[in-house]
Amino acid sequence: MIYTVTFNPSIDYVIKVDNFIPGTVNRVAYDNKYAGGKGINVSRVLNNLGVESKALGFIGGFTGAFIETSLQQEGVETDFVTVNGDTRINVKLKSNEETEINGAGPNILPDDLNKLFEKINSLDSEDFLILAGNVQSSLPRDIYSRIQGNLEGKGVKIVVDTTGEALVSTLKYKPFLIKPNNHELSEIFNVQINTKEEIIHYAQKLREMGAQNVIISMAGEGALLVSEEGAFHASAPKGEVKNSVGAGDSLIAGFLASYSKTLDISLAFKLGVASGSATAFSMDLCKMEEVENLLPQVSVTKI
Repeated sequence: MIYTVTFNPSIDYVIKVDNFIPGTVNRVAYDNKYAGGKGINVSRVLNNLGVESKALGFIGGFTGAFIETSLQQEGVETDFVTVNGDTRINVKLKSNEETEINGAGPNILPDDLNKLFEKINSLDSEDFLILAGNVQSSLPRDIYSRIQGNLEGKGVKIVVDTTGEALVSTLKYKPFLIKPNNHELSEIFNVQINTKEEIIHYAQKLREMGAQNVIISMAGEGALLVSEEGAFHASAPKGEVKNSVGAGDSLIAGFLASYSKTLDISLAFKLGVASGSATAFSMDLCKMEEVENLLPQVSVTKI
């Protein structure tokens, strides 16, 4: 089973305003509300690709109830810990420019965290666990590492999607997959990275530090995968970028949807890149048909 953890879920309230003008009354052209958060995005895309997962994390209040209900209506299995306080609302304003206003989320008490640990600690070598996204200030800064430490020796394949020191601190536990982009890779090593060769070099350093597989996304230039099988480049499909939310989460979902069935890392990489691009080219997270339409455009080459 694939499990996703979203520590700080949100209702993503997406509104489109033609020619937004601050300080005046603006009329909404259209709006939508989605269950949001990086782990939840992964679960939603997995569901769209016909792969089961279970969404874990913390929810609270009427906003949390909306998230749980909407996921279940889509067909996503959930097992959240209910906390005091309301799950946050993030506003995504799409106009001449894209503006985001993100809520803070509820406080998480030690007892809440222990309940989540109890759910996670039952995982074994047949399972994948995705740890992704923002962590509330009420949670320990090393929460990802603590979860990895609790599962050490159980063979759980853990995917970590975070940045900076929070990512580096997880490497000693040998995560199955990490996914920094080229800019985040530069920040980790405090260097300027300009070429594919340099990206591969520093991705290999992350492997030497413990990561089993490293995917580096490069926007329109595609993505690179560095694993024990070598380095691979995937070309980026052509299309109009409409949505900056969830493309990286979709890449992870597409990768796991394939790898969990085939154990073929090259095929998984191809489906991951197609899924990430399909989300970028749509107004919501990608659907199966959209991914399948882009697959012929993705060429994976071993370097």
